[in-house]
Amino acid sequence: MINKNYLKLPGSYLFATIGRKVKEFSEANPDKTIVRLGIGDVSLPMAPAVVAAMHEASDEIGKAIKGYPDYEGYEFLRTAIREHDFAARGIDIGIDEIFVNDGAKCDSADLGDIFSLDCKVAVCDPVYPVYVDSNALVGRAGDYVEEKQRWSNLIYMPCTASNGFAPEFPEETPDLIYLCFPNNPTGATITKSQLQEWVDYANKTGAVIIFDAAYEAYITETDVPHSIYECEGAKTCAIEMRSFSKNAGFTGTRLGYTVVPKELVRDDVSLNTLWLKHQEIKFNGVSYMVQKAGAAVYTPEGMAQTKEQVAYYMKNARTIRDGLADMGYTVSGGVNSPYVWLKTPGTMTSWEFFDYLLEKANVVGTPGSGFGPCGEGYFRLTGFGKYEDTLEALARIKRI
Repeated sequence: MINKNYLKLPGSYLFATIGRKVKEFSEANPDKTIVRLGIGDVSLPMAPAVVAAMHEASDEIGKAIKGYPDYEGYEFLRTAIREHDFAARGIDIGIDEIFVNDGAKCDSADLGDIFSLDCKVAVCDPVYPVYVDSNALVGRAGDYVEEKQRWSNLIYMPCTASNGFAPEFPEETPDLIYLCFPNNPTGATITKSQLQEWVDYANKTGAVIIFDAAYEAYITETDVPHSIYECEGAKTCAIEMRSFSKNAGFTGTRLGYTVVPKELVRDDVSLNTLWLKHQEIKFNGVSYMVQKAGAAVYTPEGMAQTKEQVAYYMKNARTIRDGLADMGYTVSGGVNSPYVWLKTPGTMTSWEFFDYLLEKANVVGTPGSGFGPCGEGYFRLTGFGKYEDTLEALARIKRI
């Protein structure tokens, strides 16, 4: 027998659907040049310091085989992560609380494995689809209700213009809470004091926060926390995920990590212990070459070069935000995030606007409704493209 929860999913994964529609359009219109500002994939080459480290690592394994990597990640990378991402901000995280992975997407889906299927899950709306779909695949989300475009067992926390695209405490108490700040897809952020309220709430109710900090490198404002562990008491209620994809261009080489503090205990069991068991059984580690490249991100040269790349993408995001605002669009994001969240014109639905931009301007974005019911009527554009393409996309949108 099959896992029939797979059959409950409505259609294919959001970005797979976008890819199919774009492919069909390209095949029907081979003379059209498409500007892609949809998926959050980077466009710049990897930083020279990172590439050099990968070359050096390949030379090393040509002289002496390294064998299977550690399940938690090599100590040299976890030490660099601890020192630069946490200790530098006054946060005490042990290297045995850091688990290297092949991208944050995998862990964001797999973390549910260490929790009971009876757990009630709260997600922001709109939301990164993997949080929802991964819980649906194991049956924790219940059934998909087409007319409501919601899962029956999920707790949805609306993030709309009226609340600054930031969630409010739900009426029903959840067991697991997914938070992502800076947010994908809206680009919104919350202050440290606001995040502290969520930490206090989780510690009071016994909930666990799964905090996605994949875009922390894009924060420009001083009162926006880079890590949930900047908040007092977070180590007893929160798991944090980070990614090398957005801040250092590892989308094609795959690298990230998850922090599970030893102080995080439920049912008298440390979740750190459970997650280590999960990795030992279901994960085979990240290659030596990729981890050496990751460590190079934290060298003086690597930090300077990746910082320049982040600034490049943020310039794109500001250009999109300002350009659309000048055209009369209602926009947000693009300040602490590479994503710009805009209101679709008139009464257009998200997918109608997607089709309109693709057909009339040959520009690809992401329909807001693909991120949840509250995303309907909105659209996401990304600053991860080339600057020239960003200007071309704006020019095309202005013409139509």
